[in-house]
Amino acid sequence: MHTSLVDALLEYEVRDPAHFFLNLEAAFHEGHEVIEERLTITPSMKVHTFCDERSGNRFIRLDAPRGLLSVNYHALVHLSAVPVPLHLDETPVTAVPDDVLHYLMPSRYCESDSMSRVAQQLFGHLAPGLGRVRAIESWVYESIAYVPGYTSSTTTAQDVFVQRVGVCRDFAHLGITLCRALNIPARLVVGYVHFEEPPQDFHALFEAWLDGRWVLFDPSRLAATDRLVRVGTGRDAKDVAFATIFGDVKMLRKELTVDESETPVDPPAGAVPAHSVVTG
Repeated sequence: MHTSLVDALLEYEVRDPAHFFLNLEAAFHEGHEVIEERLTITPSMKVHTFCDERSGNRFIRLDAPRGLLSVNYHALVHLSAVPVPLHLDETPVTAVPDDVLHYLMPSRYCESDSMSRVAQQLFGHLAPGLGRVRAIESWVYESIAYVPGYTSSTTTAQDVFVQRVGVCRDFAHLGITLCRALNIPARLVVGYVHFEEPPQDFHALFEAWLDGRWVLFDPSRLAATDRLVRVGTGRDAKDVAFATIFGDVKMLRKELTVDESETPVDPPAGAVPAHSVVTG
């Protein structure tokens, strides 16, 4: 077990009243234990929170008035690694559970239908199972250059395959697409994790459905998968954006810090209990 201390600060200039849909809080997921948690929103306003029971994703909705808006999320989370067996088989499509089936389908950023020929050429000769997904992970790491700022919010997996450049989100989208093109259900996972370079930001990985379980892969190899504080899980980045905003808004600041410890850390005396929301 190890502990992560997360602090995320978002600041916006709201030019006209706007609606915010945020996905910032640690998800309710196996291996997570939220010890301390605080969400602070300034100025004071009504906030609606809810959780998607299927994914464990937690969402925040609010109507922000004109002016400055500050959103600060702080959490102390204990993480327990879930061991991954050395051998896992792929699941035949006929045996894929109903709630996993949609992770086989093409999506906004993952055009698996148009990349099936590429996937077969690159990985169709490999034995199905965990090893084949590891080969996809390695191929993306070795073939795509990590260059911050080169791609945009509209860049798809097919774009990344052609341009051979991207960031963690692009690496994950390409891994998902190649898996789905081989009939392996796959999905995007985003969250908080500590890494030295580049500067701290939200991190994206992907999961593949193997032998009745989800297994994490990080084709960017920026951090250990068992150290991720999961925030969002979805088909692609469209489902797990940290902020979706309806209105005329400009981001002024985004600051993330993630400190890790190998041993459990107790919350400081007087700490606000888990799952608290403060506005003002």
